[in-house]
Amino acid sequence: MRMLIIEDERGLAAAIADGLASEGFVVEAAYDGVDGLWRALHEPHDVIVLDIMLPGLSGYEVLKRMRAANVWTPVLMLTAKDGEYDEADALDLGADDYLSKPFSYVVLVAHLRALLRRGAPPRPTVLAANDLTLDPARRRCRRGNHEIDLTAREFTLLEFLLRRAGQVVSKTEILTHVWDENFDGDTNIVEVYVGYLRRKIDAPFDRRTIETVRGAGYRLRS
Repeated sequence: MRMLIIEDERGLAAAIADGLASEGFVVEAAYDGVDGLWRALHEPHDVIVLDIMLPGLSGYEVLKRMRAANVWTPVLMLTAKDGEYDEADALDLGADDYLSKPFSYVVLVAHLRALLRRGAPPRPTVLAANDLTLDPARRRCRRGNHEIDLTAREFTLLEFLLRRAGQVVSKTEILTHVWDENFDGDTNIVEVYVGYLRRKIDAPFDRRTIETVRGAGYRLRS
């Protein structure tokens, strides 16, 4: 999933990005409120981590302008320790959740997963298409009673397709959310990884879950 972190403490932003990459997130960072707001308004993200104290524009102002522009990307606000007024203000302005500094990395991941599940429209804890299930929190994939071992990239790709089950998604959309918008390699990497998934989730079970829509992209049958 694609995440934006708006945080002026570059060390903290880098540590979060490094950790979340292993969880299947594609993370980009902005280090001030002005750049962060621009990215939030003009680039696609599944979740945003937003600090309150930022140069340029405060996190409050970034959030207020996002919601005024009808950008409803789930936002996790980072607040000061014991800052109950910060938390109240963040929620009043349209934040979906908050986390006080300092925080546990494990708790951060749990909060982000919860936001992704209950975004708009509401998302289930376990994603499913017929007997194919994916549990993002436990990093488990199953076909019926059979456990399927996926790499981190395969898992992220399948999660993206399951969250958009029944919809046609283009290669560009997949690259943006599963890889990176600045990816400059061979776009056939998408076909390669779709092939990997098909060999793991479909071929052994005589299924055809992921369809190729000629000239448009891919669709996961719901």
